[in-house]
Amino acid sequence: MTNETKMTARHVDVFYGDKKAIDDVSIDIDNGIVTAFIGPSGCGKSTFLRSLNRMNDTIPIARVTGEIKLDGDDIYASGMDPVALRARVGMVFQKPNPFPKSIYENIAYGPRIHGIAQGKADMDAIVEKALTRAGLWQEVKDRLTDAGTALSGGQQQRLCIARAIAVSPEVILMDEPCSALDPIATARIEELIEDLKNRYAIVIVTHSMQQAARVSQRTAFFHLGNLVEYGDTEQVFQNPQETRTKDYITGRYG
Repeated sequence: MTNETKMTARHVDVFYGDKKAIDDVSIDIDNGIVTAFIGPSGCGKSTFLRSLNRMNDTIPIARVTGEIKLDGDDIYASGMDPVALRARVGMVFQKPNPFPKSIYENIAYGPRIHGIAQGKADMDAIVEKALTRAGLWQEVKDRLTDAGTALSGGQQQRLCIARAIAVSPEVILMDEPCSALDPIATARIEELIEDLKNRYAIVIVTHSMQQAARVSQRTAFFHLGNLVEYGDTEQVFQNPQETRTKDYITGRYG
């Protein structure tokens, strides 16, 4: 897959009531690569991530201005259905949040509401493919009727990734997907991100600079609601152009 641009954000501001959380952010998200958002806590990286699939719509006082496009279509246009948008731009949260249903039903839920599966055999195939892509099939194939919540934390997070990819998204947003996991489970998720990146545009918010350096090809550094620097990961870490980036990466603040 060539690295054509999948999403574009131009002059995006996000407000919570009167407070401006994101200030004039413009960025391109490309296919086939992992883009990491880094920066200190409360710098706006998760807020901006949530604006890419209209998750901020669920917060009554939130308001997004500027322009965000997916394949050239304005995602905040009045004709854009947020539910359909979130099938195309999937999200994996910080804490694994499987539905209180069976492993099978966790995956089948999205394809069912979006009318993707034609009958049971088709649904079985979708469930197997999603779990296989998420590196979970071998571990759960004999216990698909067990509750998703009965899995370990790392398996639950892979289940949530499988759930996101079951509806064939184009973009996957990950909001600190490893922060609740142990190092072994984290390594599994990082390997999975590496496997998935050729199929999807992936954006990951991480508080771990080491993780950003390991998994991403592009890095965006946020500070106080501003996008300070954005470039190839290696360049941002080894030769940052902005003093604030350099100070953060060398541990002067954070």
